Amino acid sequence: MDAFLNTFFNFEIMAQALPLLLKGAFMTLKLCSVVILCGLIGGLGLALAALSPNKLLKWVSVVWIDFFRAFPPLVLLVFVYSGLPFAGIKMSPFMAVVVAFFLNNSAYFAEVFRAGIKSIPRGQSEAARATGLSTAQAMFHVILPQAVRNVLPDLLSNTVEVVKLTSLASVVSLSELLYSANMARSVTYNASPLVLAAGLYLLVLWPLVRVTSRYQRGLAVN
Repeated sequence: MDAFLNTFFNFEIMAQALPLLLKGAFMTLKLCSVVILCGLIGGLGLALAALSPNKLLKWVSVVWIDFFRAFPPLVLLVFVYSGLPFAGIKMSPFMAVVVAFFLNNSAYFAEVFRAGIKSIPRGQSEAARATGLSTAQAMFHVILPQAVRNVLPDLLSNTVEVVKLTSLASVVSLSELLYSANMARSVTYNASPLVLAAGLYLLVLWPLVRVTSRYQRGLAVN
């Protein structure tokens, strides 16, 4: 029992590793902020394109969504970071992660937005147009606010998945939380930094999970 506690719950080693892990946590939060914002914007654009009357635009967006939802994010990240340099496109680890996760997450967010928009009755759009609003104004002032409310739990769930997905960034040596914990583990020859990293992930993700669950229950009651 003592050996188990010393290996996984050595508080002295955790205290020594904490500054390094906090720097990694800051990088993780920075990465999440950029990836989630880009994913939301890109996803909304793809969803609108997928619902466009323009057949070419609709076809391209649907293929984009299906392709990147099916493409494994780890393979995509390795391809962007290690494959594109052979074509003369070299990126920093941070930029490679942002690009790879943008391609992946925008496809998932697009599918959520598209479902939300399609859940709004067509009469809402027609009524908005009857008041003198343009198609774009009706979409952004009438349809989208209702659509986002309908799919907010799914958007929050996707956000949680994005935070967990950032742990893959350690593959390209980006100094995020998991990479920092692994470096501390390799120096101390102890797994306690990994346990501490898991606790920090839980500290960030648990509130998001609870908010999502409460909102889903509220919608079910209503």
